[in-house]
Amino acid sequence: MQHRLDELKQKAEQGSQQLQGEVQEIELESLLRANFHTDTITPVPKGQFGGDVLQEVFGLQNQKCGTILWESKRTKNWSDSWLAKLRDDQREAKAEIAVLVSQAMPKDLDSFGLIEGIWVIPIRAVVPVASTLRHMLVEIACARHAAEGQNTKMSLVYQYLTGPLFRQRIQTIVEAFSNMGEDLLKEKKAIMKQWAKREQEIERVMQATVSMYGDLQGIAGKTLQEVEGLDLKVLKAGAGE
Repeated sequence: MQHRLDELKQKAEQGSQQLQGEVQEIELESLLRANFHTDTITPVPKGQFGGDVLQEVFGLQNQKCGTILWESKRTKNWSDSWLAKLRDDQREAKAEIAVLVSQAMPKDLDSFGLIEGIWVIPIRAVVPVASTLRHMLVEIACARHAAEGQNTKMSLVYQYLTGPLFRQRIQTIVEAFSNMGEDLLKEKKAIMKQWAKREQEIERVMQATVSMYGDLQGIAGKTLQEVEGLDLKVLKAGAGE
């Protein structure tokens, strides 16, 4: 390509304006290939549609992020008709961005700018402008991918919440809690019944013990040793409780 470029430059110095345009086309393609190794740089075949070079931008994980259509013009005078023609070519090529590289610049445009949706730049600005545009395409593609992933997750969550599987899961949990509650109530009733039975038995034993102690005290009188817990004060306190 470099050899061909050198030949065309030599011919262009002595040849026609068409040859000069071909030199700039090859120079444009060479600049893109040399600076953007991960992208696919393809010259547009003559007669397929307008434009000179298609740059397919690839981001992380070899994800295609968009396409830039490049058109090269090397003439002395600017023509506004180039913009409308390149917009038509952009639609046909299905490119997100179109760039016109021109030696002749429109009025009131010194370096580069966006005119009617077309980026117009000189050949010296190809690399920085291309870097900026492809970075923008990569960022937009990443944001779109993240949004699509988020919408997909939200959709899956909604389908799960409104589907039969979620209802079955909740029903299983509710049934398990209900069974646990019933078992706990049964255990509580059984324990209360057991407590009531033991309370009655303890009361009967205490009554029998007190009665037996009273009988012995009536027989032995004061010679009978006092038993802690069976004296009158304690019994009254226990009765009060």
